[in-house]
Amino acid sequence: MKIEVEEGKCCGAGQCALLAPEVFDQRDEDGIVVLLTAEPPPELHTAVREAAAVCPAAAIRVAEDA
Repeated sequence: MKIEVEEGKCCGAGQCALLAPEVFDQRDEDGIVVLLTAEPPPELHTAVREAAAVCPAAAIRVAEDA
């Protein structure tokens, strides 16, 4: 799995950081998403998929390994 975020789309809702805090954080000054790891370990994949699915701005892209 590989993750990309589009900071320009992020609205700072913070659902990603709540669901997968090992992978996502937020900037203190404006709440915009910060990607902590672009290739999370398999045990975090479910949380990352959920975070991407609930992102109201669709700012998270997940590419699954083939």
